[in-house]
Amino acid sequence: QVQLVESGGGLVQAGGSLRLSCAVSQHTFSTYTLGWFRQAPGKEREFVAAISWNGGDIIYADSVKGRFTISRDNARNPTYLQMNSLKPEDTAVYYCAANRESWLGVSESGDRYPYWGQGTQVTVSS
Repeated sequence: QVQLVESGGGLVQAGGSLRLSCAVSQHTFSTYTLGWFRQAPGKEREFVAAISWNGGDIIYADSVKGRFTISRDNARNPTYLQMNSLKPEDTAVYYCAANRESWLGVSESGDRYPYWGQGTQVTVSS
């Protein structure tokens, strides 16, 4: 069973930064495609960013381009989401997701990620 654990959420003022981390339980995590999604209260879950198993393919939602950076360290396990210039509208629960079928490539669709973490709350105050 693949388990993902997010960390790094918290409360930050608008314009500030946070770095989220996601650790994957399986030793084969380095072959997984990894993604970040978020869900704000009363809204549907939305895609944030995704990274291929070797970091060669990266995609972002338009709403976070230029502000967020996804990366991974296959030697140490986690994947990271560096979030800069945070806005109140970035407030949400952020989820890490994984797909072992890395040959399918990165995707914005949550349906392509069978494994999910519990989420970490990010709150941006104005």
